Amino acid sequence: MSAIVINAGLVHYEAFGRGKPIVFIHGWLGSWRYWMQTMEALAIDHRVYALDLWGFGDSDKSEKRFSMEDYVALVAGFITELGIEKPILVGHGLGASVAIMYAHQYTDATEKIVAVGLALSPEHINPRLLKRNETSLLGRVFRWNPIPTPEVETEAQRAAASVIERSIASLGEIDIAETLKSLSCNVLLVYGEKDDVVSPTSSQILNGSLTHIKTIVLPSARHFPMIDTSSKFNRLLIDFAEESTSLESLSLKEEWRRRVR
Repeated sequence: MSAIVINAGLVHYEAFGRGKPIVFIHGWLGSWRYWMQTMEALAIDHRVYALDLWGFGDSDKSEKRFSMEDYVALVAGFITELGIEKPILVGHGLGASVAIMYAHQYTDATEKIVAVGLALSPEHINPRLLKRNETSLLGRVFRWNPIPTPEVETEAQRAAASVIERSIASLGEIDIAETLKSLSCNVLLVYGEKDDVVSPTSSQILNGSLTHIKTIVLPSARHFPMIDTSSKFNRLLIDFAEESTSLESLSLKEEWRRRVR
């Protein structure tokens, strides 16, 4: 376990591998832990990092830290403190929004972005997410059977009491769609076809008219495509991380489907 102090708050993270840096930012359900399989796949050619946002996992849970502004400052401090140069950011749910806002605020500081399950407005987020204090967030609130992994359920329950409500409220004060349109780096939007936390139709707001943004929907995946369809998801990230890969050439290739059946 590794930790650093940023803005007087403890931030837990894990890092391994060697090569071009990739920073993974988790979402509302869980912590850094559900990235582990993806990190192991990417660490062959990359230095991979994953942190716990404030209010989640083993990081500080002070309520004053749960706004989008706070999370962008956290990621900026993390990247600066660890000397990470122009990383690829991979964010999920809340983490996807944080990655977009970071790239907007720190122009040219990000190589590329993979935004998984990005909600372009709070209206695209299932209101059941705010009921996370029920006995089993994933099993009872979303009726997921099976739950992606026991670790996801355990880590989701460890989140601070008000972190989901406060972060979603803060997200509602930002126009993520317009911010996304203004970015100078390439962005890959990834959705699970059966995601019942963030609607996969969210990206339709963009009308598919922007050359620096591409959307790929993973069949059969729910809110955790990095777990539900890990082979396809990891292969997609590996391809996107290649410097020579263009958004135009990136697709869910037929050979991936055959390989994971």
